[in-house]
Amino acid sequence: MDEALIRRHALPVPRYTSYPTANHFSAQVGVSQYRQWLDALSPAAKLSLYVHIPFCRELCWYCGCSTKATHRHRPITDYLGSLEAEIAAVAAALPGRPRITHQHWGGGSPNILQAEDILRLGAALRERFTIAVGAEFAVEIDPRLLARDQVESFAAIGVNRVSLGVQDFDMAVQRAIGRMQSYDETRLAVELFRGSGVDSINIDLVYGLPHQTEASVVRTMEQVLTLSPDRIAIFGYAHLPSRLKHQRLIDEKALPGPLQRFAQSQRLAETLIAAGYRQIGIDHFARADDRLAQEPLARNFQGYTTDAADALLGLGASSISRLPQGYAQNVVSSEDYARHVAADGLATARGWALSEDDRVRADAIERLMCDFDFSAQALRRRFGPAADPVIAEADAIVAEDVDGLVEATSDGFRVTPRGRPFVRNICAKFDAYLPRQIEQRRHALAI
Repeated sequence: MDEALIRRHALPVPRYTSYPTANHFSAQVGVSQYRQWLDALSPAAKLSLYVHIPFCRELCWYCGCSTKATHRHRPITDYLGSLEAEIAAVAAALPGRPRITHQHWGGGSPNILQAEDILRLGAALRERFTIAVGAEFAVEIDPRLLARDQVESFAAIGVNRVSLGVQDFDMAVQRAIGRMQSYDETRLAVELFRGSGVDSINIDLVYGLPHQTEASVVRTMEQVLTLSPDRIAIFGYAHLPSRLKHQRLIDEKALPGPLQRFAQSQRLAETLIAAGYRQIGIDHFARADDRLAQEPLARNFQGYTTDAADALLGLGASSISRLPQGYAQNVVSSEDYARHVAADGLATARGWALSEDDRVRADAIERLMCDFDFSAQALRRRFGPAADPVIAEADAIVAEDVDGLVEATSDGFRVTPRGRPFVRNICAKFDAYLPRQIEQRRHALAI
């Protein structure tokens, strides 16, 4: 790959887990609007739940999640009480008792919950919602916090997929990001879950961290492959110290530059493909028999998914809901969340009501992120004349491409293998809200 090409496209752009992106949300969407949107859902709708646990034992320096460190359990049990109250309020606002076809608990660290907390939260959700047979139930896990009784509780409430945070096994890298985690701790977590019947294992890695090299990330990947995970996600580190103060603890001089980041991501992809994994989108890899490699692909706030629910309901502090009418996000801090839930049952603080143009652009961006393809016919079938401005922009992208990132088709364009690492840049051309001069402090590098 041409070094000048890499540097030219190594821009800070959104990850496009939504469109418009969350930094554009405003207080024009609040509790009353969200309650109306919930009430308008069909009783036959299929729903997805995201439950946010905003606590960790300690804050990893690289982290971009909405979380805070605590060594006391009282804030966690207090938070669970607020979470149960929000669950009840959301369920009461829904017509009928819609089916839940997908659950995801994230954080933070959901396994900061004690075994009895896990059972309590699982029971609260089952009491208020009907969980569909065969529903996927995923939980993010910090292997350093894991105990056998927690694994047993997760299995008892129906968890059937876990995502284990690893990032990197190199000790120099771990020291540089404030997260010490051994291979043996991770291996034990895998064995405990598989021993409890939870067979679907995902491992998350990060490239672009301080002191990482091509050789070091491959060494970590070789260790990860001995655990035979079903899925592996490799994310580029987003260094945004002006927005995330704890990232100022990271030595910027030790961070790989754009060329090194690109080389690391490509070596990791080559290693996984050689090991028999299929690349899914820009940063996920799955075994051929995994649902992610077999079913239609979608993209939401957790990344790539097979979740085909009609709406995603976010529960907990900072959680974002996606409904047909738009997005609704809860207040960020757990203290504010508790006060809002106590007062109103719901904690919506901001969001976005989708226009028809938003829906067209969101669809085009999602299909590019998932399939690397732009289809004018598909867009017109779904949106009619409202698709015309976006189709005209697609024609311009093809006409102006001088780097071989896209190639014209009879129905639009497809992203070439050369262009796939830069697909976020291509999506950004459809983003009506992205400033002409992209704010570097808001977005991660595209590579």
